[in-house]
Amino acid sequence: MLDFLQFDTFLGRILELPPLVLWVFFCFSNFLENVFPPWPGDTVTIFSGFLSSSQDSPLSLVSVVLATYFGNLLGALVMYFFGERILQFLKRSKFPFLSALYQEENLQKTLVWFRKHEIVVVLLSRFSAGIRFFVSIVAGMSKMNIIKFVLLYSIAISLWCGILLLGGSLLGSNWNQIVVMLSYYNRVIGLVILCFILYFLYKLRRKEIQS
Repeated sequence: MLDFLQFDTFLGRILELPPLVLWVFFCFSNFLENVFPPWPGDTVTIFSGFLSSSQDSPLSLVSVVLATYFGNLLGALVMYFFGERILQFLKRSKFPFLSALYQEENLQKTLVWFRKHEIVVVLLSRFSAGIRFFVSIVAGMSKMNIIKFVLLYSIAISLWCGILLLGGSLLGSNWNQIVVMLSYYNRVIGLVILCFILYFLYKLRRKEIQS
């Protein structure tokens, strides 16, 4: 009961904020999760969907959708252009640790693989916080066509964030149930990614031993 009253008080204060402040916050939240994966952007997105359906909400669902889209796309483009420049930085770096990260042969193999599967990878990248962060960087490294990247990432945003916004809007005060399901989902996806990375390292190590 106390938790409910605290949340009700918190929600009341949120609803008193100017619409522009809320819109900028939700937009910045989506931007931030693309450049700083630990930020709980998906949770904020679900909450924004719930907020848009609340009585006396200062934001409509359409305005929340726009904030989500523009924030995500801007964050992805920042990391894309960062990826374009990080290669030159690593090449010129004189720091032992950074220069060790740059291994031409392995990097080229990664970029060749990405170019071959870029459509599927970009479309699925939005479904995992860790993946979306690196995919935008690698897309920039591989010099993926910027228009193609924007179109594919826009579709990915529509699919994933659409589910989160719609779920938050439909469930109303029970929006936190999606957050619980999302935590289990992220654990499963994290485990799958870990297995994939370990398998990739195993194959790479095996090739080095055979050669």
